[in-house]
Amino acid sequence: MKLSYRFLPSCAAAAALLLGLAALTTTSCSKRDKNAAAPAGTSNLLLAEWAGPYGGVPPFDRVKVSDFKPALEEGMALALAEIDKIAANPAPPDFENTIAAMERSGRALDRAATVYGVWSTSMSTEEFRAVEEEMAPKLAEFRDKVMQNPRLFERIEKVYQARKDSGLDDDQQRLVWDYYTDFVREGARLTAQQKTQVAAINRELADLYTKFSNNLLHDEESYVLYLAADQLGGLPESYVQAAAQAAAERGRQGKYAVLNTRSSMDPFLTYSTERALREQVWRTYYNRGDNGDTYDNNSVITRILELRAERTRLQGYPTFAHRAIEKQVAKTPEAAMELMMKVWPAAVARVGEEVADMQAIADREGAKIRIEPWDYRFYAEKVRKEKYDLDSREVKEHLELNKLREAMMWAAGELYGFRFEPVSGVPVYHPDVRVWEVKRNDRHVGLWYFDPYARPGKRSGAWMNAYRSQHRLDGGETTIVSNNSNFVKGAPGEPVLLSWDDAETMFHEFGHALHGLAADSTYPSLSGTAVARDYVELPSQINEQWLGTREVLNRFALHHKTGKPMPAALIDRIEKARTFNQGFLTVEFLASALVDMKVHTLADLSGFDPDRFERETLAALGMPRELPMRHRMPQFSHIFSSEGYAAGYYAYLWADALTADAWEAFAEGKGPWDREVARRFYDHVLSRGNTVDPEIAYRAFRGRDMDTNALMRDRGFPVH
Repeated sequence: MKLSYRFLPSCAAAAALLLGLAALTTTSCSKRDKNAAAPAGTSNLLLAEWAGPYGGVPPFDRVKVSDFKPALEEGMALALAEIDKIAANPAPPDFENTIAAMERSGRALDRAATVYGVWSTSMSTEEFRAVEEEMAPKLAEFRDKVMQNPRLFERIEKVYQARKDSGLDDDQQRLVWDYYTDFVREGARLTAQQKTQVAAINRELADLYTKFSNNLLHDEESYVLYLAADQLGGLPESYVQAAAQAAAERGRQGKYAVLNTRSSMDPFLTYSTERALREQVWRTYYNRGDNGDTYDNNSVITRILELRAERTRLQGYPTFAHRAIEKQVAKTPEAAMELMMKVWPAAVARVGEEVADMQAIADREGAKIRIEPWDYRFYAEKVRKEKYDLDSREVKEHLELNKLREAMMWAAGELYGFRFEPVSGVPVYHPDVRVWEVKRNDRHVGLWYFDPYARPGKRSGAWMNAYRSQHRLDGGETTIVSNNSNFVKGAPGEPVLLSWDDAETMFHEFGHALHGLAADSTYPSLSGTAVARDYVELPSQINEQWLGTREVLNRFALHHKTGKPMPAALIDRIEKARTFNQGFLTVEFLASALVDMKVHTLADLSGFDPDRFERETLAALGMPRELPMRHRMPQFSHIFSSEGYAAGYYAYLWADALTADAWEAFAEGKGPWDREVARRFYDHVLSRGNTVDPEIAYRAFRGRDMDTNALMRDRGFPVH
C-alpha cells in the first residue's frame, strides 16, 4: 500500500481530494490490484472485487452514498490488519515479504476509495459532503497509522539498506527507494510525541481541505447570472443556446445562465459587449471563496498554512516548499524560482505591449475607458482580429467537441499505435459518460471513460484520473483511465463548439490519459503517471501541440454546419498568431505559481492575512493591474484542497520547458509525425512511469538535458 496522491490537478483546473483520501492513491493512478478476491465476510459493494468485462469494471451504476462510510471504515480496518501482518512477519525483511507485500495490500480499500473519489469530484451532493466531512479525519488518521508504524518502517529501512547487495533489479531498487524516502519524509524517524503531533495536524488539515473544497463548490454552484434576451449583445449563437439550456435546467425558462465556472466565464468576457455585465461576471468569478460570508476561505487558508509550517518544522525541513520539492525534478525551491523569474520579466513586458494595443483600439473606437481586467479578453479579441485577421468565433465554428475527440484518438493512433473502440454495457456514474476500449497492436490495453459536461455537484475545471493502473504483479492488470471536463452542454441536437483554449485543454488532459494507457511497469506504484509533479505534465503539454497541425485540422476541424474543412487561409492565420496573447497567458499563470511558492517559503506566519499577502506579493513582483492571477488564493484548489500541487504549481512551467525542448526534437527530425521520435518518446517517457529517474528518462529520449531557452523561443520571448 503505497501512500501518495491520486488526482492530477494538472489538469487545467484539477480536481483535488481531501488529504486522507488522496493519501490512499497515487498521483493519478491507483497503486494496487483492485481485482483481488473480495475480503471474506464483507457484503459491501464498494469493497468487493470488480466484476464484468475487461478484467472487471467499477460498479458505478449500483453505488449509493450510504455505502461509502461503512466501506471506507471496513476497508481501513482490513488494510491495517494487512499492514500489521507485514510488520509482524517473523522472517527477516526482504523485498518480497515487505515491499512487494505492501504493493499487494489495501486492495479492498483502494476499490472503495476509487469510487469515493469519483463522487467527490463528479457527483457531489449535500448528503455526500456530509460523509466527506465525517470521513476526512478518519482517513487522515488511517494514513498516519501506516506511515508512523515503527515496526513497518524498521523492515522497510533494512530492505533499503541492503538493496544494492540483494540482487534487486533496477525497478525493484527504485521502488524500495521510493517507499523508504516517503516514510522518512512523513516522519517515520520522529519521536512518539512528535508523531502524535503530526497525526493531530494531519487530521485537522484533512478537515480543512474538505472545507475549502466545499466552500468553493458552493460559490461555483450558487452564483449564477441570469440574463434577459436584450443582454446578449456580442455573444455567439452557440453560447446563447448553451446558456438557455443551463438556465432551463435550473428552472429559469426564457433566461440565459452565465455559470460561475471558467468555461462559462471566459467566453462571456471575450464576446459580451455589455461592459457592466462583464465586470459583474469577472468580479463574481474571481471572488469565489472570498465573499466574507460563511463560505469564505481566507481563515481556512491561514490555518492550513500554519499547520503545514508546524508539521514541516517537526519533519525537519526549513519550509514546506523545501519538503514538497525535494522529490521533484527541480529538487529545490530556488531552482523552481530561477526558472519562473527567467520568464517573468519578458512576460510582463509583453503584457505591456498587449495592453497598449488594446487601449489604442478602445481609444480609436471612442470607448473612453481605461483597460480593466474585465476588458482584457474582450479587447484582446479585437486585437487578434485586427493584427492577424483572426476571429476566434470563426475558429470556434470548426471546433466541435465530438470531432475533437475523434482527432485526439486519431493522433494517438498515428503516433503510438493506439486504437479506440466504443463499448456499451459498462456501468457509468452519469448518462453523459461514455466508454471506449483501447487497443495497441491488436492487444487490449485498457478503458477510457469520457465525462465532458458541467453539472451541479461536479467540480470545475478539467482533469484525468485512473480507476486502475497497469502493472504485471501477480498476473497483472490493464489500466482504466478517465478524462473529465466542464463544457456547457448545448440544447438537444445542438453541437458543442469549443474555443481554441478549450480544445487545447482537451488534448492536454488526453495526454495524461495516454501516459496512463502507455504504462508498462511490473509494480503499480511505479506505473503510468505516478511520477514527479514537474514531470507529469510533459506528456499532457506536448500532446497539445498536435492540435495545431494541418493533418489534424484538415481532417477534424470541420465546420459544424457545412462539414467543410477549416480553410487553409484560416489555418495560416492561426499559425501566424501562435504566440498571440502570450503575455496574458504567461503572467496569469506565473502570478499564481509565484504566490504559491512564496507563501510556502515563509518562515514567519504571525499576523498572516491571505488577501494582504496576495496584494503585497503581486505588487512587489510588478504584477500588471490589467489582469488577475489565474487562481487567486481563496479559490486555489491545486494548493489548498489537498497537498497535490502545494508549492508545486510551478510544475506546469517546468514541464512546459521540457515540452518546448521535446517538441523541437520533432522539428529537428521529420516534423510532428516523425514516428522514430514518437517511438523514442513512447519508449523513454510515456511507458516508463517512475521506473527510472525522470532526468535520466528525458536524457535517454532527447540525447541531452533540457534546454530552457526552448521555452523562451516557444513563447516568442527574447532569449538572452
